[in-house]
Amino acid sequence: MSIYTMRLAFAFIVIAAPMVDASTARASQIFVSNERDNTVTVLDGATLSIVKTIPVGVRPRGIVITPDHREVLVCNGDSGDISVIDAERLEVSRTMDSGPDPETLALSPDGDIIYVSNEDDSMVTMLERANGTVLAKVPVGIEPEGLAVSADGKTVVDVSESTSMAHFIDVPSRTVVANVLVDTRPRVAVFSPDDKDVWVTSEVGGTVAIIDAATHKVKAKIGFELPGVRKELISPVGLRFSRDGKTVFAALGRANRVAVIDVASLKVVKYLLVGDRVWQLALSPDGKTLYASNGLTNDLSVIDVAALKVLRSVPVGRLPWGLAIKP
Repeated sequence: MSIYTMRLAFAFIVIAAPMVDASTARASQIFVSNERDNTVTVLDGATLSIVKTIPVGVRPRGIVITPDHREVLVCNGDSGDISVIDAERLEVSRTMDSGPDPETLALSPDGDIIYVSNEDDSMVTMLERANGTVLAKVPVGIEPEGLAVSADGKTVVDVSESTSMAHFIDVPSRTVVANVLVDTRPRVAVFSPDDKDVWVTSEVGGTVAIIDAATHKVKAKIGFELPGVRKELISPVGLRFSRDGKTVFAALGRANRVAVIDVASLKVVKYLLVGDRVWQLALSPDGKTLYASNGLTNDLSVIDVAALKVLRSVPVGRLPWGLAIKP
């Protein structure tokens, strides 16, 4: 082959090589709130190595990422504020007053409104994300905790630990329109993918209640049984639907398991052994991996969704609580 022919061949290879978009090549990032360290750990989604540890307020718990993926918001319970993390620079860009003892938070579908559960005040506070202006304070039950927002943004559900209720808030009128009794100490509420049901975990009651979102009636309850594990240790907290909506994963707290629930039959099909006091759950952007924060072993469990198998654990900060993922 002549030198000229070789040069043409090399040029063809270079031209034909696919262009790599930097945005698609960039790995996802996992943000973990560490309650005891007053930090957020950022992990690389591909390697699961620590990218950065970000100082935030005191006792961070609830954490969400905005729909545009530009900011991560963290509730700081003992600081009484929200740390706003710039998701590109990985540093706190501003702090917002949230009212006393914010436990968790949620966002409207467009990301413009922040909903905060203020445990000490028994309120759900609505804030403008842009400037922190308080839009409303909605009285709910004692010790409000988990929050869920419907896909159309018209309904917010808050659960109150001491009142053992799920409170349905009508967003346009900013009023509670239904109070639904569930089992003792509810912690998390999640809308089903079709918005027809609300699933609520009860930590002390040891159950998951399924509430009809239209009628506000409890239509089913799911209990858990683990051989060799005392009943009082089975304490459901975090919930997450699989991407196809056919499976629900429930973190069972002090039972150190994640329960796998078949949505069609409402039966538990498997229990996955994870770290101590598993708390919250999050799915990878492609839905193939589930992450579980384990408060007392200070790590994340990494779970293969298709195989229903725990792959590994990854150390983070002390007392990890909440999870948010940037695609």
